[in-house]
Amino acid sequence: MTVRILILLLLLLLPLQSIADRDDHVDARRLLESGEILPLTVILERARAAQPGRVVEVELKRERAAWHYELEVLAADGRVWELLLDARTGKLLKRELDD
Repeated sequence: MTVRILILLLLLLLPLQSIADRDDHVDARRLLESGEILPLTVILERARAAQPGRVVEVELKRERAAWHYELEVLAADGRVWELLLDARTGKLLKRELDD
């Protein structure tokens, strides 16, 4: 019986997640239009300059009153690098191997 309740709760929460995703997109567009963050195309150029490879994941996060882009880059040698860039300036803040 407990499993059925858990499944029901998960099914009820799925639509809420899609609403949250839409809100994230709207927030990102608002931040871009207000000049608070750089366009993703600029961030991708800066990331590739810092670490050549294929970008496999991008997240926009708010940390300590500042917006950051967190990217994962797959290098030619198969290693995955995690990059943290300031979303407003594009400055590389951190570059490290992803464990």
